[in-house]
Amino acid sequence: MTILALAQDSIQLVPDGTLLVHVLWILIMVGVLNVTLFRPIRSILADRERLGSSGHGEAAKVLAETEAKLSEYEHRLRDARVAGYQLLEQERSAATKGREGQLASLREEIRNQVMVEKGEIGRQAEAARGTLKTDAKEMAGRLATTILGRPVA
Repeated sequence: MTILALAQDSIQLVPDGTLLVHVLWILIMVGVLNVTLFRPIRSILADRERLGSSGHGEAAKVLAETEAKLSEYEHRLRDARVAGYQLLEQERSAATKGREGQLASLREEIRNQVMVEKGEIGRQAEAARGTLKTDAKEMAGRLATTILGRPVA
């Protein structure tokens, strides 16, 4: 308790000259801290911000270039597909026309072959009719000779 009694006597409520010394020491410490700590930290943060923002700028630039190249690639790919489909369609059309031409020539060849065969069949039929007529006359003469018992002219 004696310590509390001594402490009560030493508390002063009125400012004196030591207050100015304390304020002066605080200002000196703020100045020293500014020079030794705060300015280097601010410059490091400013450099970091500058490098970071320039990195973002470069990254954005690279990203924009990449997107442009991707767009160009997709455009060329789409054009190549269209060209491929057109070429495929041309080849298919040419093949179809070739097949149609072959079919037409084959049909014409078959038509000509049928006409030749019909003519051959007609000639064979005429020859067969002639042969049948001759054979019929001979048989009729033989029958008449056999039935009548005398030769028939």
